[in-house]
Formats: sequence, C-alpha cells, structure tokens
Amino acid sequence: MVEARNQNRGARPGGGSFQGGQGGQGGPGRGRGDRGGRGRGEDGDNRYEERVVKINRCATVVKGGRRFSFSALVVLGDRTGQVGCGFGKANEVPPSVEKAIKDAKKNMIKVPMKGNTIPHQIMGRYRASKVFMAPAADGTGVIAGSAVRAVVECAGVKNILTKVYGSTNPLNVVKAAIACLKGLRNLEDVLRLRGVSQQ
Repeated sequence: MVEARNQNRGARPGGGSFQGGQGGQGGPGRGRGDRGGRGRGEDGDNRYEERVVKINRCATVVKGGRRFSFSALVVLGDRTGQVGCGFGKANEVPPSVEKAIKDAKKNMIKVPMKGNTIPHQIMGRYRASKVFMAPAADGTGVIAGSAVRAVVECAGVKNILTKVYGSTNPLNVVKAAIACLKGLRNLEDVLRLRGVSQQ
C-alpha cells in the first residue's frame, strides 16, 4: 500500500506528453521550440504556414505531486502579405498549439509590400521589446532572429534587415514585430490619407 502510494506521488500527470507530443501538430520537434515547424493549417489545406515559435511548460505543485500545463506561441501566414500571431494554453501540447492557431486566425493583418521587402524603415514596440525593421536590396535575405524571422517569413518578406532592442522574450518580440508590420504604409496609402492625387 505504501509502495503504491509512493508510485502515485512520483507520477507526473501529463509529464510524458511533453516530449511525445512536442513534434505533433506542427510542433517544433526540438528541445526549446525556438524555431517552429512548417505544416498545414488545422483545416487541412495549404493556405497558411504555421510556425511554433515557443512552447512553455508550467508546473504547479499540488497535493499529489506536480501538475503540468503548456502554452504555445504560434505565427500563422500565407506568405503573400497576411500574417498573425496567436497564444494558447492547455494541459497538453497539441491542444495548446490548436488553440494558438485559432487565435492567430482571428488576429490576421495585411502587410503592405514593395516587391520582396517592406516600403520603409519602422520601429515597433510592445512592452519592454523594440523591433527595428529596414528594407533591403534583392539577395540580402532575411536578417533576423528566430522570433522575428518567423513573422516576416510567414508574411512573405524575402529581403529585410531587423534588430531587436530590450527584452528578448519571444512573446514580446513577436508582438513588437507585428506592430512594426501593422504600422507600415505604402505610397498609395499615404496619398489617400493626405488627400493628394498621384500625378
């Protein structure tokens, strides 16, 4: 009786699912999950590309031991100018990723493009993180860290220079990058806002 109680006390609810379910549903398949996998959207089509940027494991101590829960940060985009980020929590990894994908689909934004890069320089802020983006010439590629790279590549940007200042928390960095892309304006938008006709 005492041995059975000790075995139950040492059991970790959901503990084995972190490693087994980490690669599922477009999961990172790596230890930390910094660079997410590429996969289909949950609807089964190839319209969106998903990147799992970060998976966090949280443990709360209860009477019977530790209880684990997981949170997932996902970036979703169609590589043609639409991108969004989502955050989901669940007791297992695959449901948390599914929730994050649904959240990302609700927060999609349209990114103005100038060829394969962005129209102008911009600085985006979210809490303690700041992200600077600048257009780059063809052949430069995406010069960015893992979190910003996931956002700009899912948006379809192929040439860009970026720099992160302040906090490097992936959630803050992704939201600061989304704020950057949301603040971009192309020539037609500026002319329309100023009420000027293009000659």
